Amino acid sequence: MTITASWISKKPDRCGGDACIRETRIPIWVLVNYRRLGASAAPVLRAYLSLTPADLEAAREYAAANREEIDRAIGENEDGAAGFVE
Repeated sequence: MTITASWISKKPDRCGGDACIRETRIPIWVLVNYRRLGASAAPVLRAYLSLTPADLEAAREYAAANREEIDRAIGENEDGAAGFVE
């Protein structure tokens, strides 16, 4: 599968500019992190009913081609979780 511009979107006003699946607010790094934490496709697809197996494949391809971006986003999320203050 080849990732097309319409499959992955990056917009400054959506999810902090993170790459998302199609026009959703589901960041690629979230899907990649689920996989890193050991989740298979089935529970992810149950949690995000709008996603398809092809979406998960596109996320994997995008992450493989943009490893530093995805690693940085996961790291920022992990660092920010402990330091969030209202």
